[in-house]
Amino acid sequence: MLDTSKVAKLSGLPASTLRYYEEKGLIQSVGRKGITRLFEPNIIEQLEFIALARIARFSLEDIAAMFSKNGSYQIDRSLLKEKAQTLTDEIKRMTAVRDSLIHVSECQAPSHIECPKFQKLLRLAGKAQSKAKQKGKTKP
Repeated sequence: MLDTSKVAKLSGLPASTLRYYEEKGLIQSVGRKGITRLFEPNIIEQLEFIALARIARFSLEDIAAMFSKNGSYQIDRSLLKEKAQTLTDEIKRMTAVRDSLIHVSECQAPSHIECPKFQKLLRLAGKAQSKAKQKGKTKP
């Protein structure tokens, strides 16, 4: 068994994150030694999986659903494909933004506002903000 401080040391996560993950149903302690939570040794692998899922921008609720009660994985492959497509779309958008920013930084137009690519970037940003607002992702 690993206590909270050992898990924190091995995972690099603060104890508060471990408590939060347990509260959210992502991990489970198997007992206590005084006030310290105890975990099975496979907790480190679970935390690594959670880290990977967070990098892929899965929500904590999605991640919790990927674990069965005994801590084994039950991953919905269609959800993975959907997330992969979302990331592909985001990478394309961010690549276009990066390329536009590089262009604008090197543009020979008298001012940035006169650069056609900068104007296009502004329009795209406005459209993206408008879409996000419609989906309730931004505040007015």
